[in-house]
Amino acid sequence: MQLPHQRGPLHDLPDTPEAYDAVLADVVEQALRRITPEGNLEHPDCHDDIGDTSLGMTSLLAFAWQRGKDPRLPEAVRRSLAFHLRERVYTDDNPGYPNLRVRNSGLPYARYVLEAGAHPIGDWPSTAWALLQAVNILDATDGLVDDEQRTALVELAHGYWRWLTEATFFNPQEAGNQAIGCVVGGLMLARHLPPGDGELVRTRALRVYGDEIRAHRVSDRGALLPPEHGGAYDNNYGPISLSFLAQAHIVSGEDVFAEDGEALARYIDARLTSGGFDNGGPRYSEQHSGFESVLGLRYFGSRIGSDIGRYRGDSRWGRHAVKPDGGVDGHFAWMLVWQIQDTTRWHRTPSTTAARHQLRAGTVSVAFDSKMTPSLVEADGTYYLPAAVNRQHGFGPVVDGFLLCRPMGEVRVRDLQVDGLTAKLVTKPVVGRDHILRHIQSLYVTDGTRLWTTVALERLDGAPYLLAGLPYAADDGDRVRRTAESDVTSAGALRLTHPTGQGADHFDARSELTQEQAAFALAADPRGYGNPDEGWRHLVGSTALEADPAPGAPENLHVFAVRYGPGAAEFSPAFETGEEGLTVRTEAFTAVIGDPAGDADAEPELSLRA
Repeated sequence: MQLPHQRGPLHDLPDTPEAYDAVLADVVEQALRRITPEGNLEHPDCHDDIGDTSLGMTSLLAFAWQRGKDPRLPEAVRRSLAFHLRERVYTDDNPGYPNLRVRNSGLPYARYVLEAGAHPIGDWPSTAWALLQAVNILDATDGLVDDEQRTALVELAHGYWRWLTEATFFNPQEAGNQAIGCVVGGLMLARHLPPGDGELVRTRALRVYGDEIRAHRVSDRGALLPPEHGGAYDNNYGPISLSFLAQAHIVSGEDVFAEDGEALARYIDARLTSGGFDNGGPRYSEQHSGFESVLGLRYFGSRIGSDIGRYRGDSRWGRHAVKPDGGVDGHFAWMLVWQIQDTTRWHRTPSTTAARHQLRAGTVSVAFDSKMTPSLVEADGTYYLPAAVNRQHGFGPVVDGFLLCRPMGEVRVRDLQVDGLTAKLVTKPVVGRDHILRHIQSLYVTDGTRLWTTVALERLDGAPYLLAGLPYAADDGDRVRRTAESDVTSAGALRLTHPTGQGADHFDARSELTQEQAAFALAADPRGYGNPDEGWRHLVGSTALEADPAPGAPENLHVFAVRYGPGAAEFSPAFETGEEGLTVRTEAFTAVIGDPAGDADAEPELSLRA
């Protein structure tokens, strides 16, 4: 079975002016067929996320008219704008809305669900989206609408801004993308207000960004990130935040948005596999955005000099939001407008700068978590997740049922590129159940098609093995499919084991259950509100690759050696210790791993030759 959301890399979508004109032409034809006599442009099946959607369609028509002056569009724009002003503006408090700071303010807002009190929790983002739709229309109204409609729209947008920042608590869902989007709305609105009012809104928008968003950034993998639904990053909403940071920088010119966007872009680059696969986040563990991410990935990919457009998006939303029948929806319409307006082109080559939390060359990549344990391994088009044993998750040696991968002290990292090889040495102090401190040295070497992993530590009692990953997904053309198979070779005996326990907390890769579904099944709250990452941490056991120690290791060491990816040559690495440290010889390279105590600067040394 194929994973439903992660499809082709977003930078594979044509982004020429001609391609975008074709997209807009299709939107126009759909809208003109759909518009009701009252001016409603909502999709007939739209129920939630509805309060801004007709206005979003109007903004696309206004933008299309600005580009092509289609004579059919002015009347449709005026009629649909009148519909929104008449039918979709609410000023009475929505019954049950829990985040008001001011009762009966009379300020306008947009509803997530039109029925009073039906689902008021979504009104804050719906109002932020309506603000963005409104300012996009204002940017395109010259010669399109009369002064009366334009004045009413400016007043409405200003009212939306005040409701978002005065009448309610700011960012009540702790969603970074929504919060930054609101700031972008304020920055864009300021350009349409009288100078004094505009400067007040601009100043407040910048202050809100600094005090309510930037000051609350969350650290992950060495980066400070805008928090997303209570977590540091979400693989659906995180790249959407990147798009909002791009637009904020384009509109305001403020360096802070460029700095924060570049930091987030480098983080995304480090966690993405070469093939663009990713999973994890406090809301959607595997779901991926589509066109909503294009602006940020393209804009900041160019700024940091890396191909973050390899991010696998949901191509069903490759151009704009759609309903199950494929019909266009006005939700998030501003993102299509902004990405057409921006002339940045995709940067399509990888960065050559070594990153602490990434090893990448060719079609091989390893993404490391904050503790420098692999969070995702890719080789030969197959993706490996951290496996689970006895409620412990990761890649690393297991002794007496205990996984040694959590550091108890500083983790040291050495990067090296030589003779067409790329390598990373991770030295990590850990303790087991016996409370003995051990230094694990994990060497990762790749030639761009295969990945060699060598893990060495002092000899252990019992029958230790290396937990070497959970084979989970594989490339399948421009899609990703589920798998429980892998092309892996081990110097010691290798086993692919499956959990014998029953229930959602035992994940068998042979089943049709996706990681996302299992994670939500284990989460504390309903799907869409629960944290699947927290749910996944409740996993007791999973399908796992288990590698026994390599034969021929020095008598005082246990060494595990695993090769991921195709390899016709026999895999029989040799090991020996000397004054310089542990020498590892494989069919492709010779490496010398320095003593864990390190050199004069206490940094473990690494040498490598093909």
